[in-house]
Parts: sequence; C-alpha cells; structure tokens
Amino acid sequence: MNKNTIIGSVLMAVIVIWWMTMNSANAEAQAAAKAKAKEAAAAEAAQSQPSGELVLPDEKPEVKAPPVLGAPVVADSATADSVATDSTVAADSAAQPAPVAPRTVTVETDKFIMTLDNRGGRIRSVIAKALADSAGKFPELIQDTLRGALDLKLGNADLSDVLFAVDAPEWITVDADTSVQFVFEDAGKNKVIRSYAFTKTGVSVRQTNKFEGFRPAEYELSWKGGMKETEELPKGKSFGGASYFFSEVIFNNSENVERETVRDAETFKNDRLVWAGLRRKYIAMSVQFDKPIPATLQTKFMKVEDDEKDPGTYQIALTDNLRGDSLSYEFMVLPLQWDEIEALGKDYEKVIVSGWTWCGANVWFVWICKMLLKLLKLFYALIPNYGVAIILVTFIVRGITTPFTVKQLKSTRGMAKLKPQIDEINVKYRTDPQKKQAAIMELYSKNNINPLASCTGGCLPMIIQMPIFMGLFFVLGRAMELRGMPAFLWISDLSKSDVVWSGFSIPFVMPAGLAILPWIMVVTTYFQTKVTMSGSAGMDPAQQKMMVWMMPAMMFFFSAVMPSGLVLYWIISNIWSIVQYKVINRNLVPATASSKLNGKEVKDAEIVKKK
Repeated sequence: MNKNTIIGSVLMAVIVIWWMTMNSANAEAQAAAKAKAKEAAAAEAAQSQPSGELVLPDEKPEVKAPPVLGAPVVADSATADSVATDSTVAADSAAQPAPVAPRTVTVETDKFIMTLDNRGGRIRSVIAKALADSAGKFPELIQDTLRGALDLKLGNADLSDVLFAVDAPEWITVDADTSVQFVFEDAGKNKVIRSYAFTKTGVSVRQTNKFEGFRPAEYELSWKGGMKETEELPKGKSFGGASYFFSEVIFNNSENVERETVRDAETFKNDRLVWAGLRRKYIAMSVQFDKPIPATLQTKFMKVEDDEKDPGTYQIALTDNLRGDSLSYEFMVLPLQWDEIEALGKDYEKVIVSGWTWCGANVWFVWICKMLLKLLKLFYALIPNYGVAIILVTFIVRGITTPFTVKQLKSTRGMAKLKPQIDEINVKYRTDPQKKQAAIMELYSKNNINPLASCTGGCLPMIIQMPIFMGLFFVLGRAMELRGMPAFLWISDLSKSDVVWSGFSIPFVMPAGLAILPWIMVVTTYFQTKVTMSGSAGMDPAQQKMMVWMMPAMMFFFSAVMPSGLVLYWIISNIWSIVQYKVINRNLVPATASSKLNGKEVKDAEIVKKK
C-alpha cells in the first residue's frame, strides 16, 4: 500500500468516526428533548387535575373520542388511522392508551340475563327469568336500554360516555363465581376499575368501583333508563284499571320502607339509607349498600311514550361523599315473592304491602298480610289450585268474623225495638235535653240494653274486621303467586280479568272484552245489600232502596277490571253474607216496631220529675 492510499484511508476513517459521533450526539439530544417535552406535558396535566377529582377534556365531535384524564383517547377503531395523523391529538404516540372499541358482555345466571356495556361500564339490559310470559319469553326490565343503569360520576367528571377496556367474552354462562372487569386508564396512569361479580343462583350482582392514582371526594350513581313493566297493561280507558299496576320509587331509610309516586321531580335526603331503587307490579330492582349511608336520592318522572296506559317510570340518582379508595354495593334483582325477599332481612316485603307508621300499621298490618298469604299458600299446597285456596281462605276469614257480625245484628235489632219509645221521649222532652237523656238511659236500663255495649258490639267489630278484609284484598291484588295461575272453568289467570270474548267490549267498563265474574259480582252484591238493609233499623226506606242499587253499580265499575282472584274473593264473601243473614234472621225477632223485645214486654221508662 503506497503513502497516498494510507493517508486517504486514515482520513476516511476519521470522517466516518466523526459522522457516527455527531449522529449519536444528535440522537441523545433528540431523546433528551422528547423526555423533557413528555415531562412537561405530564406536569401540565397534573397541574390541571385537582386532587381527588377527575377533570375530563371535551370530546372532538368529528372523532367522538371519550373524555379521559389528561389526553383524549380514540373511541372508534374505524377512525383510528385518521386520528393518528392529527398531530394535535397524537403528538406523542408513546403516551397514548390503546384505542377502545364499543362492545358489550352478556352474563347469564339462573335468575337473570344481564348485559354490560363498556361505555361507562354500565348495566345496559336486565332480563328476568322468574317472569316468563305465556309463550315462555323473559321480559326486559330496563325501559331505555341505551341509557341503562349505574352510570358513575366522580366530582365533576362524568364517566357515562367513557369507553372502558374489557377482556371478557361476549357471552358468559355462570356455573361458578364469575366477575367481569372494566378498566379505564388515562395518560397519567390514573385508573377507574368497575367490576361486576356474579353467582350462579344469587339475586344480586356485586358492583365494585376502585380508583388508583387519585381519590374522588364525592360520587353520583345514576339510573337513567328507568324500569319497564313486565305485565300486559289493560287495554283502553277504564275505571281504576291502572290502580292494580305499580310504578314507584322505593327506598329504605332505616325507619321504614317508602314507596313514592313522583309527578315531576323530587329529592329525598336520608341520614341512613339502606337501599333505593324502582319497582313494577311483580318485580323490583335496587342498589343496596353494605351499611346505611347518608345519601341524597334524586328522582325524576320518565314518561313511557309508546304506551299511554303505562303509569311511567323514573330516573334516579344517588349522591354521597366517597369514604375510602373504592365504592361497593349490591345491585338487586328481586321478583316480589314474599318468602324469598323477606329472607334477605332488609324489609323488601314492605315493597309489596306497607302501612302507616303513625299507628304502627307498617308492622301489624304487614304481619296480617303475611299470615293471609301463608294461609293461601298452605291451602294451595294441600289442593294445588289457587282458586280453591281463595275460597277456603275467604271461608276462614268470614268464619272468624261471624261472631262479631251476629253480635252487631242482635244489638241493632234491640235498638230497633226501642225506637217507638225513644221517639215518644224525644217528643215529650224536646225542650229539656237533660230529662230526655235521663229517660232514654232509664229505658235502656229497664230493658237490659247497654248503649256502650251496643256500640262495641256493632261498630267496633267492623273496625276490627276491616284490616283483615283489606289485607286479603291487597294480597290477592299483588301476590306474585297468583300470576298466570288458573282456577276453574273459564278463569284462566287469577291475576287478570276473566275476559272470555274480546270481540265484545264496554267502553270504560270492560275495554278488553266481555268478562263473566263482574256480572256475578253485581247479582251477589245486590242480594247481599238487600238482605243487609232489611236488618238495618231506623234507615229510611228511600235510603235503603238507593243503597240496594248503588252498591252493585259501583262494584261493577271496579270489578270489571279487577284481577279475577279479587273478584272471586268478593263474590264468595257476598254469598257468605247472604247465607249468614238468612240463618241469623231465623233466630231473631224482625226489626219492626213492637211492644216486645226478645220475647218480653218492653217496659216504658218512668220519668221522675224534679220538684
């Protein structure tokens, strides 16, 4: 190798080494610049985010990106490529979370089928298996499935439109304890984790929300989709038909279970809220906390647009301060079967029947209804026909109250016997009330009649009977056990009107079609009222005639849309009353004016005038 070649080679090596050194220095400078820029962006994001509160930037309308912590995230994979080219959105691809596409996860247990939505990590759909219709189809419980239930808001940050990442199959059949987890993570590595834990046979879902990297001060849990009626609503306009369907806001404030029908919007502040939710006729859903909390319940009426007969549903929201780094509760799906919900120990049975707290009816009246339902189920266990069970329960209830009725009738007849003498006293001493009262009391005394005993033997027994009759009335109108249950002959469903011909209808009275039981109700009510009025002392004949016709007409209007189980109970009760009065009247003197009382001469009162 000559001298020139050696010099050239050395110069080339020096140039190569110098070039490599310069490139390395530039790369290090660029890396340092990028790191510095990244640190600056993170610091800026941290400064814009207050402690304990999520601050979510606005979405780009064209991209439809979800709100996130510190940086926007691509919401739709179909637009991911176009967004990636936008330097204002993806200045540093290394800091961007992976795009999340909308999707759902459906979980099936023995009790329900629930669909979860990764948008907001909410519940989108709940299908109850306990309420299959005649075709075997299960009803949807969420009125508006696009809005769903259990949206979460932390401070001012609304997560209802955030797309959560979820790693779960589209359909899960629960054979053992299973959980589905939704995760949202921002550029600052802050996380919101929403998980749903399922059991095979449980009526609840355990919903847990964990917060990593930050701690919210307060939360709002909202249920925007309302609750859908599972039963077929009566057709056409009728008198009182909708009164047998329920759409209520329900909550347990540790003192009592409240059932509210809200017309517009209303707020309920609770110091010790146990659970809150919504109910329809045969089912309820609620958010149940592990221990009572001081939460505010906000409610808003939600009209069902496609059904004018539907009483509507409600949107509700629960607001409270967050205690700790997580929020957990049970989401309950509760078919209103008394024994099952009572066993939960949270007073859910009072969703079916409740009572006034001022007189303790929230305890004793609920107990009466419980005993009547147990008696109904006992007879059904012996004779598997709820129609027969209703008849037997009616016999027992009327048998228990018969002694009071007999005493009342005897008392009424005794008072009727003395009416001519009382009328004479009223005329004789019309200007002297004291003498008139003394004469009437002496008349009662000489004929062994105690006015106080007559009152307690007449009015009080009726007052005692009323809670029993009302309890049976409520139980038959609300008991899920009667749903879809046939009785006999044409009565195919005790929870509905016994329509036998839909081709004929009476506007406002029988809009769904011709029913038979209401006509039987009219006939039995007419004779029952007539027999009862014949034993009433002192009632004007014109008043008696009016009552004989008014009662059947009134009962016809209401019974035409009543559940047939209720109408059957009332018919049997009328028949019992007719037979009862016929038997009692054989052994009692007719209630007409006479000089004899119970076979003895009526003794006139001797009025002693004051000197």
